[in-house]
Amino acid sequence: MTVTLVNGVRTNALDAADRGLMYGDGLFETLRISQGKACHWGLHMARLSAGCARLGISGLDQSVLEAEVLDLVSPVENGVLKIVVTRGIGDRGYRPPAASTPTRILQVHSAPNYPAAFAADGITARLCSTRLGRNPLLAGMKHLNRLEQVLARAEWRDPAVAEGLMLDTFGLVVGGTMSNLFFVLDGALCTPDLAECGVAGVTRQRILEYARRQNIPLHVARYTLEDFQASAEAFFCNSLIGVWPIRRLDNQTWPIGDMTRRIATALDSEETAG
Repeated sequence: MTVTLVNGVRTNALDAADRGLMYGDGLFETLRISQGKACHWGLHMARLSAGCARLGISGLDQSVLEAEVLDLVSPVENGVLKIVVTRGIGDRGYRPPAASTPTRILQVHSAPNYPAAFAADGITARLCSTRLGRNPLLAGMKHLNRLEQVLARAEWRDPAVAEGLMLDTFGLVVGGTMSNLFFVLDGALCTPDLAECGVAGVTRQRILEYARRQNIPLHVARYTLEDFQASAEAFFCNSLIGVWPIRRLDNQTWPIGDMTRRIATALDSEETAG
């Protein structure tokens, strides 16, 4: 099942001069649909708005966007919503037009068929050879330039490997190809600082806020692969997978620890309550 809206029209067609296609000039959000609602709508829209401001994309009418989303997701019991916003149509060349109308692309997909064991029993991951380049200007945003993740995900086809761990070009840990990373080191919950590269995910934000509310020792910092390998437990997270405990990375194994279980349970409770 895939349903697509482009600027409010049910079509798969996009103008060939759209800057999202030409230059990756835009952003996207991926949301879980549950019982006809787009989960954590406010957090995703806050991130989208912040990203548009950073890129200088203006003119996005959020009330129109919300109405279109409601129309698409209300009949869907369980699925995925992808929102793409580009700068719109422009002439050839990098210089953005002085005035442009953003393009809105909405897609509803079937929910991914991830095995329940990934969340319950943990996953096997691999270390990717593709590295993430540092770019603080774009760091944190979910912009449309994702070729590094595409190349990293192309490194394996083994269905037993659920995710890949990515480092930056300095050898520091960043996260998964499609997820953020947390681990426990010396009793503290740790996650990489994403000031140089990587995507600051909504689920990552929710976990950080939960840890602060619960007074869990928390560190957001730069970590080497050796730091990560010294951790007591670890997990990947995003809006679709929730929490996936990491049981194996190449030749190293981890238990599913109490912190991982606690956070997974807290996120599930929020979803149930919401």
